[in-house]
Order: sequence, then C-alpha cells, then structure tokens
Amino acid sequence: MNDASWGAPPRAGYWGSTDQGLAPAGPLHEAGAAAQTRPMPIVPDAGGDQDDRDRDQGAAHIGGPLFRDEGEPDIRPQEPAAPQGAAAKKSAGRDLRAAIGVGVGLGAVILASLFIYKPVFLGVVVVAVVVGLWELTSRLAERKAIRAPLVPLAIGGAAMTVAGYVSGAEGAWVAMAFTALAVLVWRMTETPDDYLKDVTAGIFAAFYVPFLATFVALMLAAGDGAWRVLTFLILTVVSDTGAYAVGWRFGKHKLAPRISPGKTREGLLGAVLFAMAAGAVCMQFLIDDGVWWQGLLLGLAVAVSATLGDLGESMIKRDLGIKDMGALLPGHGGIMDRLDSLLPTAPVVWLIMVAFVGSA
Repeated sequence: MNDASWGAPPRAGYWGSTDQGLAPAGPLHEAGAAAQTRPMPIVPDAGGDQDDRDRDQGAAHIGGPLFRDEGEPDIRPQEPAAPQGAAAKKSAGRDLRAAIGVGVGLGAVILASLFIYKPVFLGVVVVAVVVGLWELTSRLAERKAIRAPLVPLAIGGAAMTVAGYVSGAEGAWVAMAFTALAVLVWRMTETPDDYLKDVTAGIFAAFYVPFLATFVALMLAAGDGAWRVLTFLILTVVSDTGAYAVGWRFGKHKLAPRISPGKTREGLLGAVLFAMAAGAVCMQFLIDDGVWWQGLLLGLAVAVSATLGDLGESMIKRDLGIKDMGALLPGHGGIMDRLDSLLPTAPVVWLIMVAFVGSA
C-alpha cells in the first residue's frame, strides 16, 4: 500500500463547489465555513478500477500475508475518515486480542498433541480438514450455487489423511482416487443440472484441502516426524510474520494488486529473509542429519509457496466476493483462512525433507 496515498485530500471539486453562496451570512455561515475545513470521508470512485479503490481505502490494508485477508473485498458500509487531529493508526481490520488468544490456544493444542501422542495430532489434522471442507463447500453453495457433495468429501478426506500416515504416499493417492469416484457417484443421486460443475468443484475441494494436508501426515510418519512437522509450522508462521513486519514498515510496491492489494514486494522479501534464517536454525538443531545450508533452501521454498498459497485463496475469495471463508475463529476468520499458506507448503516441505534427509 502506497503510504503517500494515506490521508490524501479529496480531488478538487469532488464534493462540489464550496462558494455557491447558498448559506446566509452570520454565525451560521461562519460555522458552515469552519465545517468545510473538516476532513470529509473518502469513498471510492464508482467508475475507478480496483487499484484506485484499494488505494483510496488507505490504512485499512497492511502489507504482508500474516493478516492474509487484509486485501479481500469488504462489503461493509464505508466508515467516515478519522479527524486529522487523531493519531493515525495502521490496522489489519482484526480483533488483535481475540486473534492472539485464539492463536495461543491453537498452538498449545497442536504442540501438546504433536509431542505427547502422534495419533492425537493426526486427529487434529483430520478435524481441520473436515471443517475446512465444510467451510469451502458452504461458501461455494452460498455464493455460486455450486453443490459440491460434502459427505463423500469429508469421509474421503479423513480416509486420505489417515491412509497417508499409515500407508505412505501410495495410500494417499488411492484414497484420493476413491474420493473422486465417490463424489461422481454421490452427485448422481440428484438432478443432472450442473452435474459437471458440481463434481468438478468437489474434486478440486478434495485435492485442495485433504490431499495437500496428507503431506503433513507423511511428515508425521517419519521417525523424527514431530520435529519435521514443527519445522514446517515454524517456517510458515515465521514467513508470514516476516512478510507482515517488513511489509507493514517498509511496504510501498504492491506484489499482486489485482489479487491482494495489501501485499508488497518488500513484504515478500521479509518473508524470504525470515524464513531462510529460521530454516537454517531448524534444520541444524531439530532435524536428524540436517545441516544449516539445507535450511536456507528450505526457508526460501517455504516463503515462496506460502505466499503463493495465500494469493491462491485470495483469488478464490475475490471470485466468491467474500472477506473470510468462515467465522469459527475470532480474530482469524475460518479454518480455511488459517490453512491457506499451510496447505500448499506441506508438500514442498515434505519433498525437500525427503531429498535432504530421507523419509525414514
């Protein structure tokens, strides 16, 4: 977001001429003249393109994909601009206290299940997959009238994740194939209208949520699986944090203005630097037979994949015309709003780990 556009005055004549002579002279006229010096709310031009509208919204958006929905469309009524004397604040549009509380709670559950008993953590992944599928299919039905069948997706997604943990990549592929077949058959019980559209969306959902999540189960199955999963989570979070911190402070050049106007190139650079540093530390000290230079490459790959995953879901939400996939997590949105960077990053981390230190 261009800092130079924040708090910019309206264009000349935008609010109409101020010297039409319609107000009577006297105290009321003086009060009206004084009122003209007050800042007026800035609203987007009805005919402007998306970049102009996003720029006019000013501080409502922040660079960096940590608060990944800052560039999504917001259909809420425009609020008047704050008085010029008020302290300027940059806000991600989230309840920060709720976001921190929910984040800490989720982190505690994940870490406890991950290091106490692996199957419990696998259950957490399965629950996240099923809830994510429910959010995605619900939004598709509400916004696009696409009826992707949830029941075969949920059952197949859970089976896919467990099969990956128990039988490896082969089991995950077999479960994916049967899930796609189940979607095709299940949808046959309804009218043939929009059959192709619905089953295509169902197969997409099966790949996007449970199949990509299966790579977390594949990492978990290794001897040092808990540490591999922890490294995966740390690098993704650090990448998002680095992008947010650097983009918030230095971001001026938009990364993908048509998709997510709040993200900047400076934020992407911050993601890369933070993730590479964290990757070097994690590979050196957490992963068996790992060395620091491998972590540099791993961190670079994570920063790129996490950002692409973030932009991918931003594209989906723009197409659907929504800001969040759900409202289950206060201050965060829905489960899918927290999985957007994690899902595409999981296969990248799994593959690089296997290449560097093996899958045992």
